[in-house]
Amino acid sequence: MTRALQDIRVLDFTTTIAGPHCTRLMADLGATVIKIEAADGDLLRSRPPLRNGASTTYGQLNAGKQSIVLDLKQPAAKDIVLRLLDTSDILVENFRPGVMQRFGLDYTTLAATRPGLIYCSISGYGQTGPSAGLAAYAPAVHAASGFDLAHMSYQPGRDRPDNCGIYVADYFTGTYAFGAIATALAHRHATGRGQSIDVTMLETMLSMLGPEVQMAQFDVEPPGRPMFGPVKTRDGFIMPAIASERSFQGLCRAAGRENWLTDGRFAIYGDRRRNWGHLVDELELWSVTVTTAECQAAFDREGVPSSPYRTVREMMDDAQLSHRRAFATVEDAGGSFKVLNPPFRFSEIDVGVGGYASALGENTRSVLVAAGYTDAEIDALAATGTITEG
Repeated sequence: MTRALQDIRVLDFTTTIAGPHCTRLMADLGATVIKIEAADGDLLRSRPPLRNGASTTYGQLNAGKQSIVLDLKQPAAKDIVLRLLDTSDILVENFRPGVMQRFGLDYTTLAATRPGLIYCSISGYGQTGPSAGLAAYAPAVHAASGFDLAHMSYQPGRDRPDNCGIYVADYFTGTYAFGAIATALAHRHATGRGQSIDVTMLETMLSMLGPEVQMAQFDVEPPGRPMFGPVKTRDGFIMPAIASERSFQGLCRAAGRENWLTDGRFAIYGDRRRNWGHLVDELELWSVTVTTAECQAAFDREGVPSSPYRTVREMMDDAQLSHRRAFATVEDAGGSFKVLNPPFRFSEIDVGVGGYASALGENTRSVLVAAGYTDAEIDALAATGTITEG
């Protein structure tokens, strides 16, 4: 099968998570992605798990990319970037707004001579506006967007927001950027024109709060208890997701409580929502008498969307993921490790993670040779510190 982006070349100025996630998706579809790093490298290169100095956290976000090291503060580095752009289609960066302009590599400057360039900027709050200059990492954006307090509102009895260990804003913003770039490629195919793309973490997080945005505008009576929560079993917990009348009917049958279908507290959605806490209390009179596996089997028989709570380690052994070949193996200086393939499959397009993660600056010389630099010129650039070879 073909690789959809096999003729596309990307200059990747991104670090950490959101930008690298975006550009790895492009690499997974066959794009040539050249990651441009500073001499100390992407900060995730130092994050565990580390084996022989190589980080799998870094590797899973940057598999299939080439790595070159440039000191962008030196004029000769800008000349290298301009030469690489002569054969590139896309530039992705997630510096704080204004940094690329100081390097002379902003969209307005580059587009003057490269009208087909697609230039994607990922930031916390946007390229312009009163908050544009603020530093931003995902945990701060979670708090700023309202996400953390909205999440806390679904945890009865809690008066302190959760700690952050999963960087939702980063991964979703990178995915939105990937979709925006694909749209810009389609537009360029039709018009021949490139464009700039401005993607923000703040608006990404708000896009996940659709019901909350609506409830912030209108008075809505909250449910007696959040409608999606754990139900206790004899040996643990299970999550039933009762979002439709059909799933509610299945829940009643699974628990042997078909009388709930005509119970004035539960029969109609609005009443059920107000009395959800009572429903869960009564459901647990049954669920605590069976194991999680038995409860799940009963829910499955009745078509109730549900799942036991599993660890990531347990999930990685799931037969469904094995069937879908969800994981790929990546090699780096520390050996091999598994990473997740993109969650989409095509009937006519090959998609999958590149099987390697480059060491810092590993491809500096080969990329410059391909761009037309001689060995003597490369040696001279290395001598001045403009480039670093791995």
